[in-house]
Amino acid sequence: MTLTAWFALLITLGLAAWTVGALRRRSARHEAGRRFFRHPTAAWGIGVLAFFVIVAVAAPWVTSFDPREQLDIIQLKSQPPSWSNVLGTDVYSRDLWSRIAFGARISLSVGALGMLVAITLGTLVGAVAGYYRRWVDAVLMRGVDVGLALPRIFVLLIAIALFGQLPLAVLVLVIGLTSWFGTSRLVRAEVLSVRERDYVAAARAAGAGGARVIFRHVLPNAAAPIIVSAALSIGNVLLLEAALSFLGIGVRPPAPSWGNVIADGAPYLATAPWTTLFPGLAIALVVMALNAVGDALRDALDPRQQAKEST
Repeated sequence: MTLTAWFALLITLGLAAWTVGALRRRSARHEAGRRFFRHPTAAWGIGVLAFFVIVAVAAPWVTSFDPREQLDIIQLKSQPPSWSNVLGTDVYSRDLWSRIAFGARISLSVGALGMLVAITLGTLVGAVAGYYRRWVDAVLMRGVDVGLALPRIFVLLIAIALFGQLPLAVLVLVIGLTSWFGTSRLVRAEVLSVRERDYVAAARAAGAGGARVIFRHVLPNAAAPIIVSAALSIGNVLLLEAALSFLGIGVRPPAPSWGNVIADGAPYLATAPWTTLFPGLAIALVVMALNAVGDALRDALDPRQQAKEST
């Protein structure tokens, strides 16, 4: 890498550390925020996520090469890490750090957008089932049971077999549409509890319709499991996209995603292990960071913790 790219990478590390400190100071004003950062892995998780998000946004500045460019197919093929190629090169002589940095854009975007689709649909279905109960609950939850019984990868393989290679936007949509079932059960359980509280009964007595009660009174007070589920869902979607790309049915090469970067290096694991080690490490770090943040959010938003501290 050039000195400019090294300098930009150091700034990225500094920005990630500053983000953790700024969030810690800002959250210190609220009890839930203090509980969040008391979790032993919360700061580490936020720091890792901040680093990879900044790298994805600033990829042109923290890298020195185009991720699709073959630098020298003869001399620079499968080169180990060095000063100029900090993570080495792959079998096509492409700079591995550039592919991981630009691949973060696609992998993290797919994870975030797929999560939004899954959380939105799961929240709506769970809220409707928990609020209206009776036959509505029975029909929706039996559909959820069927969805949970089907392996997601199997459903996605069927969709790809029927419709061929899916565009990225369609792939995100399909992943989201097959990832909402667990969220709907969490939301339904929370809504079943919230709907029996006095302020919900008062809203119904005042003539509020079902949709208004759900969106104005029920869901805002059932937000804790939704937030935790959202943090964990990003990691699940990211892993699923990486698996599909590794199999060659996700993001199309030469566009980099962490899954197809691993797939490119898999046949050369014995001779060039860095080509799979570093993208695999990026996936592992992000997923572990998301799980750490999810655990910290669960502890911070747990009403039992709040009640314990208030006593």
